[in-house]
This record gives sequence, structure tokens and C-alpha cells, in this order.
Amino acid sequence: MSSSSTQSPLRRALHGFIDARNAALIEARRTLKIGELDARALLFVAANPGARPTQLRGYLGITSAGVTTLIDRLVDRDAVRRDVDPHDRRVNRITVTVDLGILPWSALTRFDTDFDQAVSQGDAVQNELFATTLDGFTHTVVTLARAS
Repeated sequence: MSSSSTQSPLRRALHGFIDARNAALIEARRTLKIGELDARALLFVAANPGARPTQLRGYLGITSAGVTTLIDRLVDRDAVRRDVDPHDRRVNRITVTVDLGILPWSALTRFDTDFDQAVSQGDAVQNELFATTLDGFTHTVVTLARAS
């Protein structure tokens, strides 16, 4: 489709997914009284236990001072802890200390958990085909964007 105002059914469905997920995360942040960066940081560290602050900084695209302040805020809320790396005492590792599987913190992951459950009830072959196709489309767009 050449017109940017005409969406393909796939793009429309993806926008619906993104909008629904974002709405769930906004509600979770409201419930937990945390900001967007805090929520994104918690989800990143949960997916990458023992992450270094530099990794979190790169993921979030913030300054060193910003990531230090963010981690301090999450430590103060008892949501994460800093551990000194046993192999390099100059390095801290960040670990989530709250259980994202139970209330109230599960609000951050509820949409994804429910979505995964819905997907698991579908056809596994079709799910794999869709995922592979979507990955291919995404790779193509990213490659084109880098080339321009």
C-alpha cells in the first residue's frame, strides 16, 4: 500500500496490540506510583538479572547521572538491589527484589502474561510462522532505515 494513510490489516493489528499494552503499562504505573523510566528499568532488569548500570543506561538512553538517580529511586522503594560484582569490585550488578508475579508488581507484567497465555492456546505452527514473518518485516524496515 503506497498511501501512508491506508494501513495494512497487519499494521492496524500491531497498533492495536501496542495501544493495549501501553494502556496496561500506564495503568500499572499509576497503580504502583512509578514513572515510565522506572517501569522500563524494572522490566529490563527483570529480563536481564545482574545487569550493569551501563547496560541499563544504554537501554534507556539516559546519562550516567540519570541511571544512578533512577537506580537510587528503585533501591529506596526496595524494588531492586545493587550487588558488587565479585570479580570486579568497581562494578555493580542490579537485581529485581520484588516479585513481578504477584500484586501489586504483577501489574507491570499482567498484559504480557495474559497475552502469552492467549497465544499458547492458539496453533503453535501458525504462531511460529507469524513470529518469523513479523521478525522478517521488522528486520527489513530496520535495515532500510539504517541504509538511508
